[in-house]
Amino acid sequence: MMLNLRCRCGQLHGQVDARRIAARAVCYCKDCQAYGHFLGTEVLDAAGGTEVAAALPAAIRFDGGLEHLACMSLSPKGIYRWYASCCRTPVGNISRKRGIPYVGLVRACLGESDAVLERELGALRCRVNTRSASMQVSSSSLGNAWAFVRIGTMIAMARLSGGYRVNPFFKPQTDEPVKPVAVLSLEERKALTPQGQR
Repeated sequence: MMLNLRCRCGQLHGQVDARRIAARAVCYCKDCQAYGHFLGTEVLDAAGGTEVAAALPAAIRFDGGLEHLACMSLSPKGIYRWYASCCRTPVGNISRKRGIPYVGLVRACLGESDAVLERELGALRCRVNTRSASMQVSSSSLGNAWAFVRIGTMIAMARLSGGYRVNPFFKPQTDEPVKPVAVLSLEERKALTPQGQR
């Protein structure tokens, strides 16, 4: 099934092949929380988590609004974090190297109901970096291990098949992103982190 990808205002839109999504997860790391604060939109859950779908970049096809696709990084060596500049909807997080075929698609950009996602992608079993959560969060070692195996297998298969070369976030055959990357200064990064978590 093709899932709808769209920003909140609908100007950036496309589709995602559900067959190329390995697992769903919630990440509570400080960087994902800082990114949520950077966007200034309702991305984080009550405990500071961000739900993502682990997918191959080749699963994504943008149909329109690419002029609104923007990229930032929390540090000079941090991962690329893509979002829609029109309404600051997060899209996905990727490595700086196209050779690592992984994108963490943020739930906020998937224009499907929770019921559809559960039917097509399975239950949300993985919760990581829970020590950084703002409240106690339960995590299953078995669920996390299952997700890591699925994601690792997906990446390995894409490397072996050459499917990693298809990546809408990079210019063809290079590690150069399709849009300029806004890198935050150390001061800007610190301003996005609550005092007690620095």
